[in-house]
Amino acid sequence: MKTFSAKPADITRKWFLIDAADQILGRVAVEAARLLRGKHKPAFTPHIDTGDHVVIVNAAKVRLTGKKETEKIYASHSGYVGGKKVETPRKIRARRPELLVEHAVRGMIPHNRLGRAQFRKLHVFAGPGHNHEAQQPEPVTL
Repeated sequence: MKTFSAKPADITRKWFLIDAADQILGRVAVEAARLLRGKHKPAFTPHIDTGDHVVIVNAAKVRLTGKKETEKIYASHSGYVGGKKVETPRKIRARRPELLVEHAVRGMIPHNRLGRAQFRKLHVFAGPGHNHEAQQPEPVTL
């Protein structure tokens, strides 16, 4: 028996819709990362982008458990002296709520060229509307 390896020409992409309203951030991110990587497909191949497109709506209404809304920190550093920036989820939600979901999903996919290609298939919207109705995304229940 030979090991099956998917070829880029054999891959068919689908579109999925996840409604993040009143859902826990980590659970939404896990499902989105699974669909983006293609791990739900029998033809999953780790070194080929076999994943699908994922549209996440209502990202502004995603929930965080416990005290994470005020006590969790997202830190980044510019590389300059004193260039450390720290934000809480509450500040990020006020500024640009899609970033919470994008940051969570980015951490769950590979940190290389393949992961960047998979991440480009993620489309996050703060409100209930999105501009991908023409693709007829299939709803996903969590």
